[in-house]
Amino acid sequence: MRVPVRFGTVVDAGLGVVFAAAVAFQAYQVADVWGARYWPFGAAVAASVCVLALVRRVSPLWTAVAGLTVAVLAVLVTRLVHLPAEPSPAASLGLAVLTGSALRTLPARGACVVGGAGLAVVAGGLLAGPGSAVPVLSGLAWLAGVAVGLGLRLLAARHRAATELVRRAERLELARELHDVVAHHITSIVLQAQAARLVTAKHPDRTADSLAGIETAGSEALAATRRAVGLLRDTAPAPEGHERLDELIERFESHGRRASLRLDAEPSGWPPEVSSTVYRVVRESLTNAARHARNAATVTVGITQHDEGVTVEVEDDAPQAPALRYRRAGYGLAGMRERVEALGGTLTAGPRPGTGWAVRATIPTGEPPRP
Repeated sequence: MRVPVRFGTVVDAGLGVVFAAAVAFQAYQVADVWGARYWPFGAAVAASVCVLALVRRVSPLWTAVAGLTVAVLAVLVTRLVHLPAEPSPAASLGLAVLTGSALRTLPARGACVVGGAGLAVVAGGLLAGPGSAVPVLSGLAWLAGVAVGLGLRLLAARHRAATELVRRAERLELARELHDVVAHHITSIVLQAQAARLVTAKHPDRTADSLAGIETAGSEALAATRRAVGLLRDTAPAPEGHERLDELIERFESHGRRASLRLDAEPSGWPPEVSSTVYRVVRESLTNAARHARNAATVTVGITQHDEGVTVEVEDDAPQAPALRYRRAGYGLAGMRERVEALGGTLTAGPRPGTGWAVRATIPTGEPPRP
């Protein structure tokens, strides 16, 4: 079985190679210019900072603090003892990675502290080694780390904003649907109440049965409304239902692709929000397959009903892409995960063992538990 390689692992492996080469090259240059007894200190400082940069994901704040502390101590030592200027180019490279990671992931206050501390280290290096080019290189590395960190932070913020817009759009759609859901059930209650009046007038002994029917209709209306309002807190259901799944398959195949639908369920008994959620999960999965799995021979859609609810599985058999090109979850899939979880279900998406991509959603068909 082929195990996908995470993008972060590839990046860290590449950084490890770059760090090792930078420390080795720096040690060689110092030994050549200053002498053999001068390179160990700078190499030890640079190696310590670079190792902290490689494990930065454990704690971006504390690894950055530790790296900056090592750099400050190194600057103080070079001020007291005649040694090559610090932070050295290799150490500055590690500090740039630590600074960029902190600015990308930490809250605003912590990010500002780390960025300011990095600038202080650069300034300290300039004061400790005036006239040297090494502190200038440290300053450029710090600027690069700040620029990359802030750029990635901005991209993440835009992604969150776009995701929130998708969720709001679905909430508005549910608001339009909520009227129809409530109106349908209230109309049923009114009709049963009117029928009860007529039945009671002719057959008083059937009053209890009529009232029981009204009570049942009212309970169903309350349950449907609660589910709809629960979805409204997070995301909105779509107006389409299970009866249009065949149309989705036909539309997908109209572009020259093959797809099959396996329906082992009784959709007629599903609540409206479950039916629309199943439709939306299948539609989003087919859209992603058409966009990202162009080499797939076929796409299989399976819908199975069980005691706990409904399971939707959409799988394709496209050859696996290289590790760095695995499909990312789009905004539509993010909205579907919010919707499924709001109904008390789960949704997962990822590469299949060996080949292809799979989306699996499990949706309860009963009333979700109250929060």
